[in-house]
Amino acid sequence: MRLPQPTFHSVGSLKDREFEKFNVIAIPATFGTSAPEISVSPLIDQVLEYCGITRDEVKKLFPEFQGRPSEVVRIPVAGHKTLVRILVVGHGDGGREASRKAGAAIGRAIKGTGYRVLDTFTFAAKEDALAHIMAVSLSQYGWNLKSQDLSDKKVRAKGATQISFPSQYAYEITRASIHVDAVWHTRDLIHTPANIKTPAWLGEQAKNLVRQSKSGDLTVTVKSGRALAKFGGLRAVGNSSPTASPRLIEVSYAPIGSKNWPHVVLVGKGITFDTGGLSLKRPYDLMIPMKSDMAGAAAILTATVAMAEIKPRVRVTALLMCAENMISGTAQRPSDVITQYGGTTVEIINTDAEGRLVLADGLAYADLELNPDYLLDVATLTGSASLGLGKQYGAMFSRNTSLSARLHQIGESIGDRVWPMPLVDDYTSALASKVADLNHDASAQDFSAGSVTAALFLEKFVGERTWVHLDIAGPARSDSDSGEVIKGGTGFGPRLLIEWLASLS
Repeated sequence: MRLPQPTFHSVGSLKDREFEKFNVIAIPATFGTSAPEISVSPLIDQVLEYCGITRDEVKKLFPEFQGRPSEVVRIPVAGHKTLVRILVVGHGDGGREASRKAGAAIGRAIKGTGYRVLDTFTFAAKEDALAHIMAVSLSQYGWNLKSQDLSDKKVRAKGATQISFPSQYAYEITRASIHVDAVWHTRDLIHTPANIKTPAWLGEQAKNLVRQSKSGDLTVTVKSGRALAKFGGLRAVGNSSPTASPRLIEVSYAPIGSKNWPHVVLVGKGITFDTGGLSLKRPYDLMIPMKSDMAGAAAILTATVAMAEIKPRVRVTALLMCAENMISGTAQRPSDVITQYGGTTVEIINTDAEGRLVLADGLAYADLELNPDYLLDVATLTGSASLGLGKQYGAMFSRNTSLSARLHQIGESIGDRVWPMPLVDDYTSALASKVADLNHDASAQDFSAGSVTAALFLEKFVGERTWVHLDIAGPARSDSDSGEVIKGGTGFGPRLLIEWLASLS
């Protein structure tokens, strides 16, 4: 179903014949005064000596090569049975973004080969190394359900690429492996078609991931049927599907003795397919990628499972609010009034604004029953969020400026970028309703700030908790392959959550 996931290794100095176990050797080149400069390190000296080529000869071979990030030139190596080529890869200014782009360029150059690769890059900062190592793997992701895809069969026969890095980055290799596992699993869940990916199926995947972790610190509970009686938003959306009823999947990381540790509750939108309900999505093309409308739930699931490897001194509860938003005789209607968890009544105006209804149940449940120190939700919630921020940043809403600043800082470093957005109190009046406590799509007034009013609606359900809302509608999906991002579900979110949760211990 997917290309084999690359494996990471570390190497120190290599003896002459040891280079023969590699098929590809990647060498960095940074900007020079008149031509790119091949980086100087003992490992690269060994490589060039082994291959019988000097730095000056490399530069003369490719006079137009500038050493820009993502720029790659391939030098075939003759006379070796195993070593296929040297990749000279631009490293730009050698900073974090240049390191990430260079890693993605290497990953794309070796994708699907099953090669053993030696990456000789060195970095000024550990964060740069982490960004590079992750990008090498993330750029190689591939997924399909083709029954006769010969290229994929060849790839599976060859196995995963094996990538070795200098041994001084052993910690970053281990950390990158945790992040990459989370993102690859997130992408797997997102790319699975909705006829397979029902709410019940997601519950089984959560159980499988916890089982594979072999950790007694993780538990899974799946609520359905009568257990969801008080979850009016989840039922209003999910009961529209006669064959895929809603689920609340609760995954907890709670080691023995963690009772007094900080408690974080993560709430994820898990709409396994979104037709828009009776307020049908228009134009039709907008509906095609809606199997990815559960990207927030996938992100919090894989981040929580990763805690079993990192083992921070923090308790984590992930609430995956899973449902299909379909058209049927049991679908909710515009003008319905529902009762969310905790008793707040909501007038339904637009059934395509369903994500906030399932999130509101999860947030209220967390506030009233779970006593979190931090409450954070992740959702592909509004198209409005991408109008100002595009596809590179998630929209972040919170009253806690120091927490927002911390998440922004981590996102810039790790690659899941989020940008602080305002909670404009003047817009709250748009949530007024004549027949219920609230209307859910801010239709009382037209402020043209859909992501802001959606966040203001969610805030009504968090009590006095320290809360952050991440609207990832922009960066969660990509229309093309670019750098470490692949077309389709990008797997945005787990890296940010993992690093932030680890920082709380």
